[in-house]
Amino acid sequence: MPNSRRSGTTERYREAVSAYFFLLPSLVVLSLFVFGPLVFILAVAFFDWNLFRPEQHFLGAANFVELAGDELFFTALRNTAVYALGVVPIQTLLALLLALAVNQNIPARGFFRAAFYIPAITSSVVTSIIFLWIYSKPGLLNYVLSWFGIVGPDWIGSPKYALGAIMALNVWSTSGYFMVAFLAGLQAIPVSLYEAARIDGASSWGRFRHVTVPGLKPTLFFVVTLGIIGTFQVFDQIYMMSAGGPVNATTTLSYFIYISAFRYFRFGYAAAAAVVLFAIILLVTRVQQKIARPEAP
Repeated sequence: MPNSRRSGTTERYREAVSAYFFLLPSLVVLSLFVFGPLVFILAVAFFDWNLFRPEQHFLGAANFVELAGDELFFTALRNTAVYALGVVPIQTLLALLLALAVNQNIPARGFFRAAFYIPAITSSVVTSIIFLWIYSKPGLLNYVLSWFGIVGPDWIGSPKYALGAIMALNVWSTSGYFMVAFLAGLQAIPVSLYEAARIDGASSWGRFRHVTVPGLKPTLFFVVTLGIIGTFQVFDQIYMMSAGGPVNATTTLSYFIYISAFRYFRFGYAAAAAVVLFAIILLVTRVQQKIARPEAP
């Protein structure tokens, strides 16, 4: 019996060593490119960090205190919140409607699935340049509006419309990606549930409400969580289309971090803003998790 126990312990030890051996490359990559930079940014946030100076000065919490009184930071925070609250519900609803449509037995279903998904895999820089032309004063959008006698504004050059125009681009470019997630969720719902609901006399709306929506709850949690994180991190469209303007109307937290670091070379201040952004995303995700996360079966 002791020999049997010793043999079992040795076998488990070998399995553990083998597991860590196979996990080691991934752990090294994560440490170098994920965990390491996170720890470094957290440390830099407490310094007056400058790449062009040999010595870095420790400031304590001074960067965070300055953020609390920075009007531009709060403008960026407000713009980011508006962006997230505007984009996430619309892109989620549109993705669900697209998934419901292409899940039907319709002609050229594969073509429509691919067509709706293409914007998600197209370079955001390319789409930003195209939409910059569409939104310009002599662009396609104003040309179409002129058919109806409407004189359109310079959508990106106007503080009133710039953020909404970029939000519309984001909805267009991400809905196809989340459509695929909803489509997978729809196909995972057992057909027998729909048949049972139909036998019980449930209408189309009743089947959607009592079968489809509960079955999509895990997918909905996934889509909303990724949508929130993505909108809080939006940068490339802002950089390419408006550079935070006009008059900071499209300056988001990510763009604020960028200009703090690479325009004013205040890397410690930018790191402090990045830590705040990380904390906000973590808090919002945790709250959303408590509200909408599906219960374990």
